[in-house]
Amino acid sequence: MLRQSLRRPFLRSPAGLSRATLLLIGLLGVLLTPLPAAALPSFAMQTGQPCTACHIGAFGPQLTAFGRAFKISGYTQTGGDGWQAAMPVSLMLLGSYSNTNKGQGAPAANNYGSNGNFAMDQISVFLAGRINDYAGAMIQGTFNGIASSFHLDNSDLRATKSFDVGDSELRVGADLNNGPTVQDPFNSSYAWGFPYVASALVPTPSAQPLLAGGLIGNSIGTTVYAWYNRALYAEAGLYNTYGPSLLSWTGNNYGPGSTANPAPYARVAYEWNWNGQDAYIGGILLHSNINPTNNINPGGSSFFATGSLGNDSYTDYAIDGGYQYIGDGSNIFTVLGIYNHEDQNLKGSYNAGVSSQSANSLDQIRLNASYWYQQTYGATVGWQKTWGTANQLLYAPGPLSGSANGKPDSNAFILEADWVPFGKSDSWAGPWVNLKLGAQYTIYTQFNGAAKNYDGFGRNASDNNTLYLFAWLIF
Repeated sequence: MLRQSLRRPFLRSPAGLSRATLLLIGLLGVLLTPLPAAALPSFAMQTGQPCTACHIGAFGPQLTAFGRAFKISGYTQTGGDGWQAAMPVSLMLLGSYSNTNKGQGAPAANNYGSNGNFAMDQISVFLAGRINDYAGAMIQGTFNGIASSFHLDNSDLRATKSFDVGDSELRVGADLNNGPTVQDPFNSSYAWGFPYVASALVPTPSAQPLLAGGLIGNSIGTTVYAWYNRALYAEAGLYNTYGPSLLSWTGNNYGPGSTANPAPYARVAYEWNWNGQDAYIGGILLHSNINPTNNINPGGSSFFATGSLGNDSYTDYAIDGGYQYIGDGSNIFTVLGIYNHEDQNLKGSYNAGVSSQSANSLDQIRLNASYWYQQTYGATVGWQKTWGTANQLLYAPGPLSGSANGKPDSNAFILEADWVPFGKSDSWAGPWVNLKLGAQYTIYTQFNGAAKNYDGFGRNASDNNTLYLFAWLIF
């Protein structure tokens, strides 16, 4: 898919993160301290609602209007009873089989072949739910079965309160999270966007906007937000990449470099709800000055980022929106989309000799449409297109992942069929057992700049067409 992370290992200077680091560690300490039984139940048990109340297709992460409200309200809603409402822990397993039209010529990862790989992609543990009437959290720790490593995954901690403003409600809140859009309630944005799962053992296009993942998992964001009349949502805050100690502690690595100063982030959206339907439109802004990484030992894994040769600047302007028809739940139809334009001033990379010029741009469109029958059988069609300024050094030729013409352009169509037997109000063993079985096929008509011989070593875009079969279990 076009979801390849921009993260690469590097170190940043220790300045500028101490307060945010202490706040994160402090909040994690509160969450991991023994609390009253109602403090951290998982969401379905806490609310007393089936998975269909919050999620399209009875399985996450795509949210309904109710699910978005639950997230914005700080995961604090109650409604469950009995001993199940006192369970703070959930477990997630994701296993898969992936195969491309043509093998990669070398093992895709340690202990795997060049093609046709079975994998235990990840095992995750969640601490999720309300802390009290005004605070809640979702913390995910993941064991990466492919890399055989553990890391702190998408995590979001909130404090919030609502006020009456005339006949309307105003909810305000503060959020601590580990990457832009991790806290976002709309599935058209990146951290929770389609495809919701993808193989880490197949080639994916090299060029991605910074907003698409370069700061997700390796930074701390502190934002404030307001939600007026359950329609207008506005959020703003700052992001800083981790220092070396927190990087090591969380098991994460980095994108194109460390933040030279706090990166401002802003989000606005307006939502309409009527007759079993809802729609929204919004925008996102992220501006980041990055100290680009440099490899201490070429071919090795030691990196540093000082900004001594200048910073790289990225400014992302995104417009997104979505529509959902839920009706009585028998037939559900959804459409989600985002367009992102990124201006790049790669002064640091240019001075370091790894970019052909300073001024660059990158554009990306992601669209998907889904249909679900009885919240059980689903089909999704997705389209992702990326294009931008040619840059012979930034997008250099190379086997498999290179670009022969120096262009970042890629185009993919993603087809997915899903079966979710559980998650409804009358499901067996509910809400304990939730399973999604899926078949996903990605078709590339362009990859890293071309359809034919895109890497300069004879590989075609269609050689990377990928079959991905997965079993996704949460209990």
